[in-house]
Amino acid sequence: MTKSYILALDQGTTSSRAIVFDRHGAARGVGQREFRQYYPQPGWVEHDANEIWQSQLDVAREALRNAGASAADIAAIGITNQRETTLIWDRATGRPLARALVWQDRRTAPMCDALRQQGHDKLLQERTGLVLDAYFSGTKLAWMLEHVPGARQAAQRGQLAFGTVDTWLVWNLTGGQVHSTDPSNASRTLLYDIHAHDWSDEILALLDIPRSVLPAVAPSSAEVGHALPEWFGGPISIAGVAGDQQAATFGQACFKPGMAKNTYGTGCFMLMNVGDRPIASQNNLLSTIGWGLPAPGAGTAGQPTYMLEGGVFMAGAAVQWLRDGLGIIQRSDQVEALAASVADTDDVFLVPAFAGLGAPDWDPYARGTLVGLTRGTTRAHVARATLEAIALQSAELLTCMNADSGIELSELRVDGGAARNDLLMQMQTNLLGVPVVRPRVAESTARGAAGLAGLATGFWSGLDEFAAQWEAEHRFEPQWSADQRQARLARWRQAVEHAKGWARPT
Repeated sequence: MTKSYILALDQGTTSSRAIVFDRHGAARGVGQREFRQYYPQPGWVEHDANEIWQSQLDVAREALRNAGASAADIAAIGITNQRETTLIWDRATGRPLARALVWQDRRTAPMCDALRQQGHDKLLQERTGLVLDAYFSGTKLAWMLEHVPGARQAAQRGQLAFGTVDTWLVWNLTGGQVHSTDPSNASRTLLYDIHAHDWSDEILALLDIPRSVLPAVAPSSAEVGHALPEWFGGPISIAGVAGDQQAATFGQACFKPGMAKNTYGTGCFMLMNVGDRPIASQNNLLSTIGWGLPAPGAGTAGQPTYMLEGGVFMAGAAVQWLRDGLGIIQRSDQVEALAASVADTDDVFLVPAFAGLGAPDWDPYARGTLVGLTRGTTRAHVARATLEAIALQSAELLTCMNADSGIELSELRVDGGAARNDLLMQMQTNLLGVPVVRPRVAESTARGAAGLAGLATGFWSGLDEFAAQWEAEHRFEPQWSADQRQARLARWRQAVEHAKGWARPT
């Protein structure tokens, strides 16, 4: 192996990033760019698909320049992406038929209600491991086929391609030669049978989605195509693909059952490795595929590793709201000092249900709620309540995971932008009652994509070599008693009840 680097493309909800990693797992070049968010109606969230592609291409070139690297130095490209966001485009021209529907978009909540009333929710959960919710791609795709002019007819003629963001990037990188996804992303569509490892014809018929629009499903760590020479000055193998939360779990080296990580980004997502068999949650968590690795007899999608997952829809986005919506901070990194200027929240709670609630409530009609305000409440109390809300929601998820898996977690590995906030991490360990461990390389999501690509191309010899590069940077230890934890979580639950159902149609 003469090539020196892996290029990781990290396409997120609010920005596109790219990182060049060396053989030791160190970042050698970075590029990042925010892109526009569209909110055409309350509860609707959209992205411009072409802007996603162009911004990702631009930052990839920037990362290469910053690393002093050319295409000839890159062993492979790994891709990780915001999950569930739904795109459709013309196969012949590559032109999107509409803006992408972002995972936060709630417009299909009534469709989910109707499916639930018809008794289909149990079938969907049994096949896909997912709770019936507007969060996932399946009902978004069904909505687009029904409401985007010409989409249904183009799909029936076999002219339409559907994809999540990973599929869109692979399509563009390869000049339309490859239409594929991986098991981690496929398992987030509400269309993929995680037991049969294939798209479910039964669900496709239920949602009136033709199979012809769907991508092929390849292993998460496998060469699927090559980026055209025109993009980077030479061809580069595309050899790793995983949804952002699964990629972060891989990047945190959570390779053994019972290991778990929490990513603090726009949303907050906790995943626990449960091994080679899925666990059906009894606590409204998701059973999902972490990644599929090539293995003898494993099938075209690879051998799956399963996860339990709980999602908090608003984490870093709640801090952005403090900045952009309320204007009480000018930069997101100012929230820690402001929150630390008071000893506690003075019994103020923020339930940041701006796009509904995820696990364990799954209420698309919940809305953001600020309770406990008095004349003595200051912006510092609101800032501290915002950070605590992120930790409280995550603590509830871990309680559910312990119950479902029968495994008592010994530590939680953390990553994402907000994981650099020491106050938040101390809040988290206090509410969990287990240590919280922050790694030296905080870019776990991009690192996971790089790892998957590197393993497929021999850049790293195997999981053991890749895992050995993981190092802890800081370990936070809990300071609260069990009684303190339980009292705070009970008070939080009271606040959540005030937020639930607020936007339900009357």
